[in-house]
Amino acid sequence: MAKITFIARMTVKQEREDEFLDCCRKLERYVRENEPDTVAYEFFRLREPHRFAVLESFKDEQAEHHHMSSPMLAQLAPQIAECVEGTWIREFFDPL
Repeated sequence: MAKITFIARMTVKQEREDEFLDCCRKLERYVRENEPDTVAYEFFRLREPHRFAVLESFKDEQAEHHHMSSPMLAQLAPQIAECVEGTWIREFFDPL
């Protein structure tokens, strides 16, 4: 199966940025330690105020499914969603 890579961009409520950053760091650490088939998983602060992005890349569909069904994501995703203003936009990248 093909590699899956995307970036998700979001705006975070100003008063929730510290909570959002804490959740992001926990997720990054969990993925590094527990998901060997995740090629990349990193959050970034964008240059616009309160804007962030996460770059996610998985070896294949099974690795993405493993990540999406992880207990840590299940625990932190609702907290992250509450910190986000509106929703996030995903842009997928296909290998050449």
